[in-house]
Amino acid sequence: MTSIAVVNAGSSSIKFAVFDAAAQPVLRLRGQVEGIGATPRAKLVDAEGGVLAQEAPQPDGFDHVAATQTMIRVAGPFLEGRDLFAMGHRVVHGGADYAAPVRVTDAVLDRLATLIPLAPLHQPHNLAVIRAMRALRPDLPQIACFDTAFHRSQPPIAQAFAIPRKYSEAGVKRYGFHGVSYQYVTGKLVEIAPHLAQGRVIVAHLGNGASLCAVRDGRSVASTMGFTAVDGLVMGTRCGALDPGVLIHMMDQYGMGARELEDLIYRQSGLLGVSGLSADMRALRAAAAPEAREAIALFVYRIQREIGSLAAALGGLDALVFTGGIGENDAATRAEVVAGCAWLGLVLDAEANGRGDIQISAADSAVAVLTIPTNEELEIARSAQRIACA
Repeated sequence: MTSIAVVNAGSSSIKFAVFDAAAQPVLRLRGQVEGIGATPRAKLVDAEGGVLAQEAPQPDGFDHVAATQTMIRVAGPFLEGRDLFAMGHRVVHGGADYAAPVRVTDAVLDRLATLIPLAPLHQPHNLAVIRAMRALRPDLPQIACFDTAFHRSQPPIAQAFAIPRKYSEAGVKRYGFHGVSYQYVTGKLVEIAPHLAQGRVIVAHLGNGASLCAVRDGRSVASTMGFTAVDGLVMGTRCGALDPGVLIHMMDQYGMGARELEDLIYRQSGLLGVSGLSADMRALRAAAAPEAREAIALFVYRIQREIGSLAAALGGLDALVFTGGIGENDAATRAEVVAGCAWLGLVLDAEANGRGDIQISAADSAVAVLTIPTNEELEIARSAQRIACA
């Protein structure tokens, strides 16, 4: 039997999973190497979450190359003779060129490297692991799956900023992200409710990173994330949509530079910044502090407003789908969002919502409301298997 590895590399961690190749890939192992550049730790678990291996590598010189080597070493003994025949990578930015997953070649790597200025917090780490694996296993097909690819179907007007053309032509436009998740959820909707999948759908990917996507007949029409993954909704530590004048004000009044502003809008804002307590919705729901209530209220309010915006882009709404860590697990957030969208004809079935059913809208709701757990790892595994076998 053969296996497929799925890798998601961040700035300080590499998350990975191993699937048995089959008509429907089957999860076998999941692991993480974290603390890259600081205090590294590696952990491997089976499909049920049982711990198989743990280690703490020496921190000296422990970079993404060393983390990749650790990943292979820790997982190798538990493959039980299965040959690794493909590896799929989550790559944040595919720019305007890539509308689907692709097999990595030298030319593809060179092109993706030119996109580093568009995603400096993610792209270098995504590519570092791909290069490390190419050095370790040059024969192994590696497949890049892009968070931006799903949104390339958007009309040009939905991708445009009202700025001088020379900047737009240089790549400053709305790209949208969370595309791997949206690809999986829209595919799952085809299985669950094909009549809805052909219609006007808003998918709400709500988690530490949060966004909405307007989908018509399975294709992205508009999204709340734009040039970067900091735009749109309030997130765990990211501010979401922000008047650019605020950044100029911060520069003038507080002497903040580019890196300080980056830290402010990516790591100090969102639920954490407003509450002053936590970026975790579970902690905020349990807190008595009024600041926690305010953070949740702002999170929900921005979702409600953006649903209205995307419904306008779609020309109406047939279904709202919740996914992501908060979207899948927080019944209170779902109820609050739907309550604010009653004007669109959304009516919730409180009991179904409380149970976390797939269909959570009431029988008399004019718009279907569903909860569909996302599975980005499986989506990447499917893509890697399909392309490697082509």
